Amino acid sequence: RVPGQFPATGNAILSGLRAAAAVMLGGPGAAARSPLPDQPIVPNPMKSRSSLEFSDVVKIATAAQAEAHSKAWAVTIAIVDDGGHLLHLQRLDGAAPLSASMAAAKARTSALGRRDSAVYEDIINGGRHAFLSAPLVEGMLEGAVPIMHQGHCLGAVGVSGVKSSEDAQVARAGVAALGL
Repeated sequence: RVPGQFPATGNAILSGLRAAAAVMLGGPGAAARSPLPDQPIVPNPMKSRSSLEFSDVVKIATAAQAEAHSKAWAVTIAIVDDGGHLLHLQRLDGAAPLSASMAAAKARTSALGRRDSAVYEDIINGGRHAFLSAPLVEGMLEGAVPIMHQGHCLGAVGVSGVKSSEDAQVARAGVAALGL
């Protein structure tokens, strides 16, 4: 017997193990074959999802601003990513300085919760005052909507400066511009 060689059955087993290892580790030809001859090829288990790009942010901001201008509403428009991080903030002429903080807080709350910020206002107005102590949630007023695509939150648009329902109308106009 020569060192490094195995009996005929051992070589077949070793060959099979090498093939299985190559498939599991993504080696040569891994996508083209399965470790077992009659088994289907398993798709890549890694998930992918969409995210906001700068061009998306520009579309959202332009549409929201157009909605606000059409009604002569002095508002601030905030757009955040799915983690609540600010991507865009625009305070239109005449909007109160406080509206900048409020719009960003509403947007962040909507993105992190993946729902309209009005939901939180309704919870609190419904008597669940303990919700006011929820961590990282400051903008619990109507006026922000999440940007949802295929079940995933891409971010949110928050608006502040007029009545809460009008703020939400401007935010929805921005999200609608993406056509999702």
